[in-house]
Amino acid sequence: MSTWSAEDVAEICRANGWLAAGDSAAEGGEFREWLSRAAALLGPHAQHREALSALVRLIFEYDAAAMHRDTAMHALLTRTGARDVLRELARRVLAGPDVDSDRFKQILDEMKTALPIRGVRLFHPIRRALAGREGEGELDRVILLLDSASRLPFAVPVKGTRQRMLEFCGLLD
Repeated sequence: MSTWSAEDVAEICRANGWLAAGDSAAEGGEFREWLSRAAALLGPHAQHREALSALVRLIFEYDAAAMHRDTAMHALLTRTGARDVLRELARRVLAGPDVDSDRFKQILDEMKTALPIRGVRLFHPIRRALAGREGEGELDRVILLLDSASRLPFAVPVKGTRQRMLEFCGLLD
């Protein structure tokens, strides 16, 4: 299955305790819009339910301390320009409005102008800091959902882009 619905995302959230079972808030307005948007953004990158669940998990589970203990994180930080990317990203995320699709494009364009770094050397640090792992474009879709999710009353608080950057950078040496 490659077409996912808001209800599929809601079921994943309920199964993981991120959305209370029977929560009537999930039936209305902003919640329904967010669930639909999550299905639309993440669904094309998930061929099966486990893949969709793994992407949704990145929105709700973020542990900067655990990331910094990971050897892959240390390898990332030793790459040329990675710390420059993280500094620029933090500066732009913290100085501007919430990150949505337009804001994310703006941040990327500004970073490309400010830094001579492109491709995976640019995107892997961004995705690690905000989505919690390195990967491909599906992680950018996760990033686009963070700030809007952080404003909703899920059963567990969602860390938005600002909070993630503060936690992530707070652990850099």
